[in-house]
Amino acid sequence: MKDKLESKSQSNNSIYMDNAASTPVNSEVINDMMPYLFEHYGNPSSLHRMGRQAALAISKSRMRIAKLINADPSEIYFTSGGTESNNLSIIGSAKKIRKENPKCNRLLTSAIEHESILETVKYIQNELGFVIDYVPSSRNGFVDLVTFKEMITKETGLVTIMLVNNEIGTIQPIKELVKYAKSVSKEIIFHSDSVQALGKIPIDVEELGVDMLSLSSHKINGPKGVGALYLKKGILIEPIIYGGGQEIRLRSGTENVASIVGFGKACEIYRKKIGPYNSHLMQLQKYFVERINNEIPEAKINGSLENRIWNNLNYSFNGINGEDLLIKLDELGLEVSTGSACSSKRKKKASHVLESIGLSYDEISSSIRFSLGIQNSIEEINTATDILKRAILEIKNSK
Repeated sequence: MKDKLESKSQSNNSIYMDNAASTPVNSEVINDMMPYLFEHYGNPSSLHRMGRQAALAISKSRMRIAKLINADPSEIYFTSGGTESNNLSIIGSAKKIRKENPKCNRLLTSAIEHESILETVKYIQNELGFVIDYVPSSRNGFVDLVTFKEMITKETGLVTIMLVNNEIGTIQPIKELVKYAKSVSKEIIFHSDSVQALGKIPIDVEELGVDMLSLSSHKINGPKGVGALYLKKGILIEPIIYGGGQEIRLRSGTENVASIVGFGKACEIYRKKIGPYNSHLMQLQKYFVERINNEIPEAKINGSLENRIWNNLNYSFNGINGEDLLIKLDELGLEVSTGSACSSKRKKKASHVLESIGLSYDEISSSIRFSLGIQNSIEEINTATDILKRAILEIKNSK
């Protein structure tokens, strides 16, 4: 299942299994992007022919992304990535709520959200006066539905719950959460960080019922530095970047045309191939789990295995330090992570996701995330398992 994606094991003698952090760019995506770097380089706000060509390319990508999530193209707004989409949706809606409905100054979120959500809700708490309510999660990594229903009130103006968790891959029951939230108050705005869900599970914004949804290109074999926000018709939010009024005055700044084109192409590819892609990942994940569970007694999976995206496996290895294991795996030719890449360069702290689902410090500090990509193969799974076993043995023998 290479599908015009060069296997990382061929390019640098290392097996890449950190696809939740980023994916290799599809060659078809690169081909679509190239003309907008060298030939059609006009500013899409310009009225001349080259500007119109760029604007048309953006419109085409808007349609491609909208089709993948069953949205209207006019509901797609381009950003620099998932982090900006999360900031724009939460801060933009909070600013609007504070002006027009100040009594609804509570935000409900989960304790296992991505850092770009957790840091943003802290901002609106400190700067906009919102009260933040954190709903806990179960041991398997799901939002506690009973507590969610108890915590949401008519004073809740905004809810943000991710569709798929970036560390443990669990899929949240967003449709059910939205339905209940709207039954409490139709004024509640519901946002979902869906960066890790795009391309892994079918997304239908009409079926989910969400008002806002964040997306990112580089998780689906598109370029880095571009994302999108789905904003349902009739939902009004305020911009957080001011300037020339691009993206219907919601996100100013000259558009990153080539990357937007690449994002659109990546979405078109996934819309046509999501079935075969997920079948391939399902085969890889099941085989990898079978080998790890049968051959590595120290291994314990974190989060639900049943209701989880097919490319994610998060394991704790009893008695093994996760950072030591990651370094050893890298030396032996297997590239993985210990959690979210977005915060990995900060001063090391325990994973808030694993901590929130009730894991002990030892379990958290021994965890490794394997995230598979469509470029990976059964042969690489075999090699990766052998490398993992060797790394664990070498660490044990070094003590």
